[in-house]
Amino acid sequence: MEDGKLTVRAVERALDILLCFTEAEDLSLTEIAGRVGLHKSTVHRLLASLEGKGFIIRNPGSERYRLGFRIWELSANLTHSDDPALILLPELERLRDQVGETVSLYVRDGMERVRVQAVQSNQAIRRVAPIGARLPLYVGASSKILVAFAAPAEQQALLHDPAWPKTVSTAAYMEQLEEVRTLGYATSVEEREPGAAAVAAPIFGRAQRLVAALAVSGPSNRLTLEMMKEHAPILMEAARRMGKMLK
Repeated sequence: MEDGKLTVRAVERALDILLCFTEAEDLSLTEIAGRVGLHKSTVHRLLASLEGKGFIIRNPGSERYRLGFRIWELSANLTHSDDPALILLPELERLRDQVGETVSLYVRDGMERVRVQAVQSNQAIRRVAPIGARLPLYVGASSKILVAFAAPAEQQALLHDPAWPKTVSTAAYMEQLEEVRTLGYATSVEEREPGAAAVAAPIFGRAQRLVAALAVSGPSNRLTLEMMKEHAPILMEAARRMGKMLK
């Protein structure tokens, strides 16, 4: 049993190392050790194993590490013909060209939302949205959509989950969700980070099942509440078209 526990722990630590690269292209041994909270000698051994399997590449000149090509081999199997992130990409680009801001597609994964697709604004100052980013489910326009239009049982489970922050008033949040359902879209201004704003709408697939949240985001001084209200009908129409593509 002890050997089994050690084996599982090693796997978990190796996965933690890989997850460090969701927010950075390359990292040093010291940086990785700091992020995962392990001694550098332990991290070095795990990196050597990951490098041997092709999941990590080490630059001999800089001694920095980055993801290996084996990761891309695995990710290729995610690109199925029914993958919304691929099917909807042309429509995301079309919406980006209409509103002039960054457009993202989010799905819910437990108590988080994950950006599964994004097209960046062509403007010099823009909201950069890295694909694969995980964000909290209790804040932001897309989060409100994913919770407001979830099945009632799922919604209640989320709001009463121990991981739900006690600093967030459930009653106040429920009022926001009711307003979102009435309007058909959600907005947020500097809720998650200073200087950022977003407006989001639901994408429904078969049998009106919520598939994803479609969001337009940008600098809050440009994407004001008034501008988001102007974009909302365009956003909701785009979400409706996308939903029909998934049926």
